[in-house]
Amino acid sequence: MLKGKTVLLGVTGGIAAYKAAALASALVKLHAAVEVVMTAHATEFITPLTFEQLTGRRVMVDTFDRNFTHQVEHISLAQRTDLVIIAPATANICAKLAHGLADDMLTTTVLACRCPKLIAPAMNTNMYENPVTQDNLELLRHYGWEVIEPASGRLACGAVGKGKMPEPEDLTEHILHHIAFPHDLTGKHILVTGGPTRESLDPVRYLTNRSTGKMGYALAKMAMLRGADVTLVSGPTDIPAPKFVKLIRVESAAQMFAAVTEESPHADYIFMAAAVADYTPANYSDEKIKKKDGDLSIPLERTQDILKYLGSHRREDQVICGFSMETENLLENSQKKLLSKNVDMICANNLKTEGAGFGVDTNVITVITKNGIAELPLQSKESAAAAIIDSALTLSNN
Repeated sequence: MLKGKTVLLGVTGGIAAYKAAALASALVKLHAAVEVVMTAHATEFITPLTFEQLTGRRVMVDTFDRNFTHQVEHISLAQRTDLVIIAPATANICAKLAHGLADDMLTTTVLACRCPKLIAPAMNTNMYENPVTQDNLELLRHYGWEVIEPASGRLACGAVGKGKMPEPEDLTEHILHHIAFPHDLTGKHILVTGGPTRESLDPVRYLTNRSTGKMGYALAKMAMLRGADVTLVSGPTDIPAPKFVKLIRVESAAQMFAAVTEESPHADYIFMAAAVADYTPANYSDEKIKKKDGDLSIPLERTQDILKYLGSHRREDQVICGFSMETENLLENSQKKLLSKNVDMICANNLKTEGAGFGVDTNVITVITKNGIAELPLQSKESAAAAIIDSALTLSNN
């Protein structure tokens, strides 16, 4: 996702500097060019050689390093940097950057950068909560920095509280949010549903389906990475909640209907990827249904059709995309669904197609609109999500 992007990773003198090595490695795996600039104090915690081995690039510490005599290196680096992240950031570096002090390679370079800037404070709890530090962080926000809140836990000094540097995976998500893709969906509101629903029989049992939510979560993530304001209405899943997305958790089809209809009037694009139960038990037992001799019949009744409701209560400028999981007659059934639900797109797949079933990380999607049919190849669900969003954008431009 970061191919062709240059990330300047500033490492300062805190015990959490060791985590910065894992962050550098993660960014390299995403094909970013990672330029590491360390303060002199940072080199007391971790050696520049560690970062040079991970990134394949010379680490910069000294502003007057004569290996860079061919140009003013801190200005050259600032000009080619797509994003700055300082992790870990000590109280000292926060104070310097907030007040424009530039007395080493890191601060002079950052002062010359005009790209997005992120800072991850990591320090003793009392130092972090000190009003002076909080004022400096607020000043950084005023100047356009994104301050990534530290985590809470046991710190290296033995104190317990706020001040831990977030894990590299979390920092990577912040970086991706800024520069992974052009923000062509900025200002757009996107509603996504994902996962299964559960229809309770009694306090112990429920009816559900095999959906894992991976497709819906991929759509929410890819829309977020392109700058959209995303709301994800999710049935029960084991997938971590995507960052920078408004998550509404529901369980039953009725709860999903209520959440979706509450959010839908504000949405420009709606992607209904959830596998919503078509039927729910007609009667719920407050007590566990006891086993008896003979068979048991469970009367079922239809749930509310969310997609059909959206199609009949839509804003004129909305684009609505439904999903269709079939085992036979994929095109015929999906085209009927497109018309009967009054939606713009149906993304159809066949459960029997290899790579397109529940629980896998890939999908084989057929995009069906009133203008035609487009068969997408086997690809990751995130790649498929990006293609689906592109298809929806073409409809809004027609």
